[in-house]
Amino acid sequence: MMAALLLRRDKKSTAAHLKSDLNRTDNSSGVRQLQELLDSVLNPEKPPADTEALDWCKCLIAGEEGFEEFCKTVRSYDNATLCGLVWTANFVAYRCRTCGISPCMSLCAECFNNGDHTGHDFNMFRSQAGGACDCGDSNVMRETGFCRRHRLRTGENVPSVPRDLLLMSEMVLPRFIICIIQYLRDGYTEPDTSAERDLQKVLQQLEPQITFLEELTKMGGAMRTVLTKILTNQQTFKDLSMGQEENVFAKKNYENYLSALKNSGLVSVEEKAQTGAAEPTRGSETGALGLLGAAAPSSSESNKEEDQDGQSIGQRKRVKLSSSTKDPSIMDSLKHKCFLEELLFWTIKYEFPQKMVTFLLNMLPDQDYKITFTKTFVQHYAFIMKTLMKSQESDTMSNRIVHISVQLFSNEDLARHVTEECQLLDIMVTVLLYMMESCLIKSELQDEENSRHVVVNCSEALLKNNTYWPLVSDFINILSHQSVAKKFLEDHSLLMLWMSFVSFFQGMNLNKRELSEHVEFESQTYYAAFAAELEACAQPMWGLLTHCKVKETQEYTKTVVRYCLETLQIWFDAIGFVDELAPNQVTFHLPLHRYYAMFLSKAVKCQGLDLESLLPDQEMLMRIMVHPLQIQASLSEIHSNMWVRNGLQIKGQAMTYVQSHFCNSMIDPDIFLLQVCASRLDPDYFISSVFERFKVVDLLTMASVHQNTALDGEQERPMLEGALTFLVILSSLRIHLGMADDEILRAEMVSQLCMNDRTHSSLLDLIPENPNPKSGIVPGSCSFEEMLSAVADFKAPVFELGGSMQQGMYTPKAEVWEKEFDPIMVILRTVYRRDVQSAMDRYSAFLKQSGMHTTGNPWPPYKERTPLHPCYKGLDRLLHCKTLHIVIFTLLYKIWLDHSNMSEHVLCMVLYLIELGLDNQVEEDKGDEEPCIEEHCHDSWFPGTNLLSNLHHVINYVRVRVPETAPEVKREREPPASTSAEASNFGQNVREAQVFSLVAERRRKFQEIINRSSTEASQAVRPKSSSTRWVPPGTPPQLVTEILEIHESMLSLLIKLHQKLSAKQNSLSATWLEDMDANPNRHAHGDGITAIERILTKAATRSHQSKRSIQEICGKVFPPVAPKKNSPTAKKTMDKEERRQRARERQQKLLAEFASRQKSFMETAMDVESPDTEAAMDLGASEVKESEVLYDCVICGQSGPSTEDRPTGLVVLLQASSVLGHRCKSDEAKKLPTTDEERIYPVDTCGAAHDVRLALMQSFFKDSSCLQSVSIGWDGGVYVQTCGHTLHIDCHKSYMESLRNDQVMQGFSVDKGEFTCPLCRQFANSVLPCRPGRSTEVVSWHMPSNKKTSVLVKEVEDLQEQLGFFPTESNLSKEMELVIKDIKNTTQRKYMDYGKNPGSPDNDFLFMYSVARTNLELELVHRGGNLCSGGASGAAKRSCLNQLFHVLAMHMRLYSIDSAYNPWTRLTQVAPSRDNCLDDERPEVPMLFRDCPSLLIIFVLTMPQPLRKEHFICLVRMLYNLQYTQALAALSAKFSLEERQAWSTSGTLKKNAFNAEKSYEALLSHVITELSKVKTVYDVNTDEPSMLSSSVWSPQSIEYSLQQFCLPYLRLSCLLQHHLYGDNLSGCPEEEEFSGLAGCLGLLDPAPQPSNPMYSASCLDWTVSAFDLMSQWCSEVTGLADTQAEKSMTLLVQDLQWASPHLLHLPDNYNTIFQYYHKKACTACKKVPKDPALCLVCGTFVCLKGLCCKQHGICECVWHSQHCGAATGIFLLINASVIIIIRGHRFCLWGSVYLDAHGEEDRDLRRGKPLFLCVERYRVLEQQWVSHTFDHINKRWGPHYNGL
Repeated sequence: MMAALLLRRDKKSTAAHLKSDLNRTDNSSGVRQLQELLDSVLNPEKPPADTEALDWCKCLIAGEEGFEEFCKTVRSYDNATLCGLVWTANFVAYRCRTCGISPCMSLCAECFNNGDHTGHDFNMFRSQAGGACDCGDSNVMRETGFCRRHRLRTGENVPSVPRDLLLMSEMVLPRFIICIIQYLRDGYTEPDTSAERDLQKVLQQLEPQITFLEELTKMGGAMRTVLTKILTNQQTFKDLSMGQEENVFAKKNYENYLSALKNSGLVSVEEKAQTGAAEPTRGSETGALGLLGAAAPSSSESNKEEDQDGQSIGQRKRVKLSSSTKDPSIMDSLKHKCFLEELLFWTIKYEFPQKMVTFLLNMLPDQDYKITFTKTFVQHYAFIMKTLMKSQESDTMSNRIVHISVQLFSNEDLARHVTEECQLLDIMVTVLLYMMESCLIKSELQDEENSRHVVVNCSEALLKNNTYWPLVSDFINILSHQSVAKKFLEDHSLLMLWMSFVSFFQGMNLNKRELSEHVEFESQTYYAAFAAELEACAQPMWGLLTHCKVKETQEYTKTVVRYCLETLQIWFDAIGFVDELAPNQVTFHLPLHRYYAMFLSKAVKCQGLDLESLLPDQEMLMRIMVHPLQIQASLSEIHSNMWVRNGLQIKGQAMTYVQSHFCNSMIDPDIFLLQVCASRLDPDYFISSVFERFKVVDLLTMASVHQNTALDGEQERPMLEGALTFLVILSSLRIHLGMADDEILRAEMVSQLCMNDRTHSSLLDLIPENPNPKSGIVPGSCSFEEMLSAVADFKAPVFELGGSMQQGMYTPKAEVWEKEFDPIMVILRTVYRRDVQSAMDRYSAFLKQSGMHTTGNPWPPYKERTPLHPCYKGLDRLLHCKTLHIVIFTLLYKIWLDHSNMSEHVLCMVLYLIELGLDNQVEEDKGDEEPCIEEHCHDSWFPGTNLLSNLHHVINYVRVRVPETAPEVKREREPPASTSAEASNFGQNVREAQVFSLVAERRRKFQEIINRSSTEASQAVRPKSSSTRWVPPGTPPQLVTEILEIHESMLSLLIKLHQKLSAKQNSLSATWLEDMDANPNRHAHGDGITAIERILTKAATRSHQSKRSIQEICGKVFPPVAPKKNSPTAKKTMDKEERRQRARERQQKLLAEFASRQKSFMETAMDVESPDTEAAMDLGASEVKESEVLYDCVICGQSGPSTEDRPTGLVVLLQASSVLGHRCKSDEAKKLPTTDEERIYPVDTCGAAHDVRLALMQSFFKDSSCLQSVSIGWDGGVYVQTCGHTLHIDCHKSYMESLRNDQVMQGFSVDKGEFTCPLCRQFANSVLPCRPGRSTEVVSWHMPSNKKTSVLVKEVEDLQEQLGFFPTESNLSKEMELVIKDIKNTTQRKYMDYGKNPGSPDNDFLFMYSVARTNLELELVHRGGNLCSGGASGAAKRSCLNQLFHVLAMHMRLYSIDSAYNPWTRLTQVAPSRDNCLDDERPEVPMLFRDCPSLLIIFVLTMPQPLRKEHFICLVRMLYNLQYTQALAALSAKFSLEERQAWSTSGTLKKNAFNAEKSYEALLSHVITELSKVKTVYDVNTDEPSMLSSSVWSPQSIEYSLQQFCLPYLRLSCLLQHHLYGDNLSGCPEEEEFSGLAGCLGLLDPAPQPSNPMYSASCLDWTVSAFDLMSQWCSEVTGLADTQAEKSMTLLVQDLQWASPHLLHLPDNYNTIFQYYHKKACTACKKVPKDPALCLVCGTFVCLKGLCCKQHGICECVWHSQHCGAATGIFLLINASVIIIIRGHRFCLWGSVYLDAHGEEDRDLRRGKPLFLCVERYRVLEQQWVSHTFDHINKRWGPHYNGL
């Protein structure tokens, strides 16, 4: 009842009334009233969309003041010291690595810009998942980086909050929150219920309520404290959560909530019930190991209960898991104690709605809340992940989860706190295990039937879509805190669990080699597999390793290593692996091996542990070695195309395995582990295993023919090369064997730079992150930048005008090539094999350039190695073992005899191994040798194991097994001469049957010795190679044993190879060694010859015995003869080599010839003198050709004249252009506005000025006359350019047909007439017909005549009277009409219709002659705005003005000018004053207002062609008189009244002088007098003092301004003359431009006296009295009615000088543009565009692709390009920093003009480094815009379909 009363009153007064009640000491009635009111207002049974409740809450909370006021008041008590601003995806934030303590630290733009980060390593980024600003949080970032606002602990001086301010909030909000919760309970339905599940709808209805909560959090610290109290108060929750007893709705609601809670544990209730019985067995099995054992239940069980996922791994496993964790609470359902917990619960259930997430995060600056919320989050962690796995939108949900967790777990104190209190680590590991168990399958590795091992199935969505990443990312995040990582490493049961987790990935994604046919379906699961190993196994491993760096942490490492070995042992047992690998399968995933390897490496490197103590027994080592070695062999197999039937994906795996992001977690640990094994196992055993794994044992025989059971012929060579290269890498790589971190970084950097020049960012990307994190400098280590500057030089970005944009590159310094280039490291790090070749090519180019090695191809240089760490000394024994020496000897012998499948690379690697052996000697200690082994290996090949002594050991006979067909069998056997020594030797050799089955034999024996199964067995002789077991039984030819006579040592073979390589009989003289000692460095670089010399020298210096042998051999050198004369194979191979060599030379020759041809073509094609060579081009040439001009057709290749019937045309590109219209008066480019105050005003552009002028004229004068007094085409004029090639027009038509039928996607539209020139591929869209003509008429055409000017004037007049001649209808005239049509279609209608009545002939006439004007003006712009440079400029070479003029003239001949109105008469005759025309008819435009260049073009185009030069000069002269008078009139208007009078009087005196008509003073005074007749003309200016110049006009300044006024006209006339008559333009200095041009046009005697200054008046040439003519012209102006005087004056003072066109001036730093524009709202739609763009020509801000601003179906950028640039637009995309060009219907990405400090672009701002304007690039862009060459230079065009 009470409530009903309250509800009726207005809200504000009620609130005030209640507040006062509550403030009394006895507030019980107030409380009661409030509760009743709230009961009725906040009734959850009302629909949430009803906002009445919300309004009540706002009023009640605010009390008597309004809500806005209340917000302000509360804000004033804000005591927060953290920023805490929360943002969602796509927000632009900053990260500063210099200030960050945690790598996840981020700042909002405001805090970043207000802090000082100069010189820091920061970047801007677009948030992927959302985040929050860390400014003010010293746990996450250093205080020096705080911004000004958060640096000054603001909280200390904030007054405390008055009690009554927030009293109502504390009362009202709990009810408001439970109300929201009740809505959420009510709206939720389980996904599997039949009801339509629409969670989004519920959320949308709640939007205003949650937004209200968000607003509260933004009120600052005071309000957040209140909210925290409410959210965490357990009592309030108890009271309100269940609702009152009698309320049915509340009851139902609560039940709904309980049922939702039921399945929130990891194990659902039903599962629990089933497995209750299994609980007690918990203690009996040891945790996770029990797990592995129980992984595959017996079949009877698994059939009984299928898992929900349909995998029959059975249910028991999961239960095992639940019983083995320490904390059973994870498994049980959740219990909630406060609002916060239930709110989070529903947030999860509703899959993290953005608003809720933001609300929960907004509260984080409150410390109490932060702690409680973190605990709550951890409590719900398992539930969160369970929900994530089921979610449909797992991507979005992952982002939101990480958005929250990263805020909580980046804080070390907090993370440690929840680890200790809430078992965070247990929960995470358990949940990870739980997650992966949902997708386990039986492993097929090794023993498929009996395998007990399970692995994850990579094709499951969980792995394919990376659903596990939020969890893994949190895990990595908390492991980055030392205190948490230590807890993890100390907890043994956790480590065991973790190892069992890692073992799920061991052996996943198994590849089986396809042997018969190509696989049908290439699975792409390997992406998932590599990502999973990297993220779930390797990243946590690196995290743990960072905390194992010092001696004190030894125990941790020992524990991890122990568990690794245990788990490996379990794994070997589970897959049933003893010692022999299953054939034809490989997995790239061995995370357990890699954990073991990396912890070993750390232990030795940083913790000073002894390697011995961490290694297992020999047998285990042998097992550990097998799988990594298999991967190395498989890499070789894949590159040898043995896996080709498995599809491309297997190559992808091989490449990913060595790729920069993976190599340090994959191939490096594998190789290190193999190095450890090699250093501890018997070297002979290891080497034999390698060759056996690589399947090349059979190849290593002395015989020239052998059978290989495992490989095809063409696979043998690459496999052998692979095996040798692997051995070289194994014995020379030192990454984990003693290199310091700095050295590693340097080696990595050098190897990447040697492959290719690199940009800074790609280098950062290519260098593995560990052991060198690139961010945050590890103390004591060298930084990336310092190292880079030490090894590389920076090449600044280069620009060729037509070339591609280069980025700034780093290239190795010369001394790096000389001393540090390490081909072995390059081979290890190349993803693509071609990169190795690239590195070698660059190396040889360097050697050639520096003159170190000029002949032939150099070999990879040999590089000295860092000494081995003492622990790994055993690795050198590999190089000193008999097996390897036998292999080396055999290979040297085979190469010398040219056996098949040997290559230069094989020799190179063999020599490398010899040299490594010489450089790494082993200390001899005899005690170790196990005598029993020695006995059984009957190898009397070499006496000992030392390479140095074995080098000169001579081997006489070798017994080989060969097929009967082999050449060795055929020869007669002669018993050797029986000297005793030889005989005994022979006997010894006979004992040594089948020497090379040795490898297989030894491997077997080893197994037996180790298995110690029976001592007898070791005597038994096994069949030959074990590899034969893999072959299906076939019948190979019988093998017979032969004995070869050899008599060579390794040294003698080396010397013979030296002869062979240098192709000289005795290439090494006996005294050769003595000469060597003089110059030790000679050998660093060179080819094989140098390498052999280097080895021999080393051998000689290290042992006297070798030195003697070498001298001996060199002394008795003999020609290399094969021991068997009749071996045909050897001969064949020799011939083959020779033939190859010859073919190679031929090819080289052809290529060279081709290149020179191409070069000459390029030269001619690119510099084609414009084909109108109609002798007009060189008038200078005295002999004039008597023939017609011939054109070459580039399609049919025929040469001939252009005729009426078969015209030839020029390939041209017509494009509309507004470049001229964008010119301004000042030479300074306009600035791009970057603040609200700055603006750009377009009124002062050339286009605008001309439009205004024409409009003005049209308002006073006769339209037809106006249209002949100006030119249009400043905006949207048609520009014509050509590449200079010609073709027959009929050929062109058939070419277009063929293009139309071509199905290939072209970058242009054939339907629009577009094509590319068939010869130079330049873009074009029309063909301009060439006028047929004999060049003879040119002669009379040019002859100068001495007729008087008056005569010429008369002739011109007569010519104009002639009626236009109508061409006869012919192919040529048809084509000309078509071109005119093309020209008209090129631009938009609005740029053509300026007349009052559109489509009238006058309009057409104006457009036509303006085309000529536009082209002339643009050529002037291209020449730099003047003709001082003279000559044919680059643009002129391609000029087609001559042809264009003929086409236009032909068209304009159709119009004749009415003689009554012909301006010529008004130019040259003083007409009797005509009566004023009828009143209704407007007057003609006065001559003084007319544009002289336009008149000149009109005359030239309308007179009969060809026009004689004398007539042209006459036109120029007469118009110059007019131009000069206009100059005088314009000048006089600038004078002040006094100056006008002074000049007028001083000039009057000169009127009677003899040359008055050529004296500017007399003429000026005359003009002033004439124009002053009507007062109004000059009076206009008197009011505007701004117009008055303070400076006094001197004769010099007058002369200067007259010349400047006339120059534009002279330039244009001169250019026209150059094109019509081929007169050369002679260059001149700028000061003399006027006289130069006047001389060129014949206005002036060619030799002006240099003494007196040039006067512009002396060029005048009057045919009638100057003063009369001028009076007549002036009277036309003064005759206008007075009212128009003001306007007419502006027409008189025209300014003809325009600066050259510029794009806008851009700020230096890109951030200035970005910060202003990326948040700026579009002017049209008032929204912030998704892709904002800026026009760089006029600064307009547009929405790219924005549908909001579409007009007529055209998006805004395209629309703007049509209006601003006549279909050419240049736009800067704000969010990408790149520029796009729109040209007509196509567009292209141009690149960026902003580069970072390393000279590279940052497209899409991905790296977010500061960018700076690259002036050169911007100049190139501007140059392409002005010269209209976008179409030619940019290659990648595509249609935009009006969608930009």
